[in-house]
Amino acid sequence: MARGWESKSVEQQQESLSSSNSAQPLRKQLTPEQVTEQQRRDGLRLSRQHIVQQLEVASNPQHRAMLEAALADLDTQLKGAIDW
Repeated sequence: MARGWESKSVEQQQESLSSSNSAQPLRKQLTPEQVTEQQRRDGLRLSRQHIVQQLEVASNPQHRAMLEAALADLDTQLKGAIDW
């Protein structure tokens, strides 16, 4: 008897899930070029985040200068990637 109630509950949950999914707008399909560009931007953002974290703890002036140059370069690339 308990299995019957469980299966109805699961069935109701699946129905409510499928109805809530259909209410959400579908994402726009991206072209392969757009997917590649999105992945590139995501990679640049992750690299930028990593450089910022390294800058927070870097104490050597030469290392900081290198990190700041890398950060400026990443910012330039990100600005170019977003403007397309």
